[in-house]
Amino acid sequence: MPINYDEIMKLKSGVDNFRYTERDSMLYALGIGFGRDPMNEAELPFVYENGLRTIPSMATVVAWGNSTMGKTGINYLMVVHGEQRLTIHKTLPTFAEITAEERVVGAFDKGKDKGAVVVTEKVIKLKETGEKLCTLSSTTFARGDGGFGGPKDGAPAPHPIPDRAPDLVQACDTRPDQAFIYALSGDRNPLHRDPNVAKMAGFPRPILHGLCSYGTACRAIVSTICKYDATKIVGFDVRFSAPVFPGETIVTEMWVDGPIVSFRSKLKERDVVVINNGKCTLAS
Repeated sequence: MPINYDEIMKLKSGVDNFRYTERDSMLYALGIGFGRDPMNEAELPFVYENGLRTIPSMATVVAWGNSTMGKTGINYLMVVHGEQRLTIHKTLPTFAEITAEERVVGAFDKGKDKGAVVVTEKVIKLKETGEKLCTLSSTTFARGDGGFGGPKDGAPAPHPIPDRAPDLVQACDTRPDQAFIYALSGDRNPLHRDPNVAKMAGFPRPILHGLCSYGTACRAIVSTICKYDATKIVGFDVRFSAPVFPGETIVTEMWVDGPIVSFRSKLKERDVVVINNGKCTLAS
């Protein structure tokens, strides 16, 4: 069923209620690699209930399942998560009851043989007060849905990476079983855990969740530039460029220009860029 531009631009999810606990906050941090070294006291607050803190990238999972994409009519066999953007309005509590509402904010036709780009926006608020916690924007590349007659231009432009040597480089390991841990935060797609499903999708083995790689890049910046003060991060945007296999090492290169940290992540083992055009905005 081809995309109907007028209809897709009307899509909204409605307001849904969610709840997450301190256990969920700790589990998410473990899922993106915090707590590897139990003697690292700087990481302890992210994985231990005594003085618990949250990671900004956890915003991508606290309202998991609230989505308009299932109503778009796109071919899910040809879908790729292209970009993820995050704006933090208020530091995520370690536990909360929240609401989430998502809508389609853009649909762009790249051509019959090039696919379509669909952009959604999700606003998450504290349920009790209605106060905004964060805004998530996600770009989906629907490779099989081009040629529907929508606008060709206007999709978000990628953030440019500086043309100089990086100011900082941080390597973050991933575990062979990391996708199983990360899946407990919401994304149960079997592509990331079932070898047979991975083979049907064209991969030799299960791949790591893109948003787990996203969280791992956030871990790299929190542990270096932010000196473990995660509240410094108020924006975190990336473009996904290649999959990661669990067990590979994600090496994040960072360029600091005032409150803007540009970054990209490569694999140590294969020298492949997996996250590109990264932009981390720090609180002034």
